[in-house]
Amino acid sequence: METPAPSAAAVRVGLFDWDLGSDTLNVDNALCAIFGLDPDAFDGRIETLTACLHPGDRAAFRACAREAAGEGQITARRMRVRDRSDDGGGYRTVELWGRAPEADDPRPGTQLVGAVVDAQAGTAAVAAVERLRDGLFSLAPDGRVTYANRGALQLLDVSTDEVLGEFLWDVLPWLSDPGVEYRHRSAMISQTPSSFLACRPPDQWLAFSLHPRADGVTGWVVPATSAPSAAAVSASPITAVAAAAPARLGVMYHVLQLSSALTEAVTTRQVCEVVSDQLLPAFGGQQMAIYVVRSGTMQLLHHTGRHEEFLDWLEGVPLHARLPGTETLTSGAPLFIESQQDLARGYPGIPMGQVSSWAYLPLIASGRPVGTCVLGFDEIHHFTEKDRGVLTALAGLIAQALERARLYDSEFAVAHGLQQALLPHRLPTVPGIRAVARYLPATSGMDIGGDWYDVIPTDSGARLVIGDVEGHSIAAAATMAQLRSAVRAFAAAGHTPGDMMAGVNRTLIDLDSNLLASCCYIHLEPRGRHAYAVTAGHPPPLLRRPDGTTDALDLDVGPVLGVDHSSAYAQTRVALPPGSILALYTDGLVEEPGTDIDVGIDRLRASLAHARAGSLDELADRILHNARGSPYRADDIALLLTEHGAVHDPRHTSRRPWVDRYDDSAAGRGGPTGQGGEPG
Repeated sequence: METPAPSAAAVRVGLFDWDLGSDTLNVDNALCAIFGLDPDAFDGRIETLTACLHPGDRAAFRACAREAAGEGQITARRMRVRDRSDDGGGYRTVELWGRAPEADDPRPGTQLVGAVVDAQAGTAAVAAVERLRDGLFSLAPDGRVTYANRGALQLLDVSTDEVLGEFLWDVLPWLSDPGVEYRHRSAMISQTPSSFLACRPPDQWLAFSLHPRADGVTGWVVPATSAPSAAAVSASPITAVAAAAPARLGVMYHVLQLSSALTEAVTTRQVCEVVSDQLLPAFGGQQMAIYVVRSGTMQLLHHTGRHEEFLDWLEGVPLHARLPGTETLTSGAPLFIESQQDLARGYPGIPMGQVSSWAYLPLIASGRPVGTCVLGFDEIHHFTEKDRGVLTALAGLIAQALERARLYDSEFAVAHGLQQALLPHRLPTVPGIRAVARYLPATSGMDIGGDWYDVIPTDSGARLVIGDVEGHSIAAAATMAQLRSAVRAFAAAGHTPGDMMAGVNRTLIDLDSNLLASCCYIHLEPRGRHAYAVTAGHPPPLLRRPDGTTDALDLDVGPVLGVDHSSAYAQTRVALPPGSILALYTDGLVEEPGTDIDVGIDRLRASLAHARAGSLDELADRILHNARGSPYRADDIALLLTEHGAVHDPRHTSRRPWVDRYDDSAAGRGGPTGQGGEPG
């Protein structure tokens, strides 16, 4: 919740690391300041800290530690701390937040990390604002309410739950006049204050003042000293009491937002949502439909508005039909119809529904008809020359964005199908070895990359392969498929791991793709206790032994594939005790911007070592838990886990590997959905 900034720091946060075994604390200077302790003199003992608490809260403080160790966290537990600035020996309230480290921490249940939050100054500021009889509220740059004091809630006759996070003009019917939204938009664009009067039913007139800054608007509302004149009231329920930027600035705001957002929209769904979010409010429309040309007929792509039957009659009609939705497209000229009478005169017998005015905008990109965008108005709407000019210009922008998005959607469909076809449909059954795999695509770009994994059964055991071709494109995926085939061919010919990698390197160079690739290849002997591994610039595999100790394998790393035709690759012999688990992965799982990759590898090592799982499938899911929940992944992730010396369980066999993918079912292509079963 946004609050007015006080003169002093509104919130102080002190951090601590509490060793529950030894009852010692590591704290920062801010925590010492909150408790009134000298940072240089603090001895790190828990007794020293609890002595600063109110006697009635000391037992609760100890209980918090037990709660965190048992349940994993403490949420907003309030404590009273002695206020050193109060000569009367008073106390002030702070909040304690804490958690026990995750299960992959080497000391689960023995450590508590957290913070103490002191919001005294901020609380005092809020209390001061709440004591005012005048109404004060704060709006985010887009107009949503982020704060309203008690005075504002009483004057507007609403509750906090009703308005917080909402638009005032959506929550309050008597503020639904477009002029109110335009006042806010105008204030944000011009960065000058704006004022207006509004009547709260039945007859309470309120004076509003809006004071903008780049990060939002502070609003002030008080009862009006006098009602406006009858003439002013009859003209509009919203009456300005001071000179304000014209409503045209509100239209300009939406036009600028539309132009900016169209450059970022990628899919057709995103383009349509941007247009409906900005175009309708800019011109006061209630309905919008976008029809596109497919096989010479009009097909509905998007509709918004409360009239479901809006333009149903246009669906499936050919381009040569004499209808406003087709004629505007074939002629290239927009069509503005201001009343039902005008529509009946131009197109006798055409369905009208509950709409009174229409704007038909032809969407033409590079001289080719793309579709038609139609705006509908429930009340008669008069289109000024400026309205017509702006809408005509915007139609060109919408057409270009829509055509670009349609091309992207088509390419994405091809790329997605290619990705599905290239990944292994089934991991083979190998006696003595259990394997599972996971693949997570990146959440930006084409969502197709060059990561791959494979398990190749042979007479002498099995070969494990994981690789990564640079880039995210169809070319990267196609190169990956060729390398995967090359690996299988060399493995079938019985080449040693080193010779196999050298052959794949020469194959990549001969393909002349100008792409580089990394790869890790391991030859497993299911009846033995050893494996032979070779790597070409790939992150090291991890080995978890039956006793839980986990290490990154120290392999002789060769150069990445595709650099030098004569590169050689040495193999390393690796001991594999029965019951041990090998983890092969691509760098998308361990790389983070601004962090050394070795840090990510060690974090993955700790996660593999301490993850508690009843099966290999569950272990893979736990390792990928954080990555799968991330809204943004810059790179693909492939993970291949194998348990050596395991007894095969046919219940773990599946027809397809488990794959997370993103589709365009929502902005940014929505959230993850599953594909198929889980390999075993």
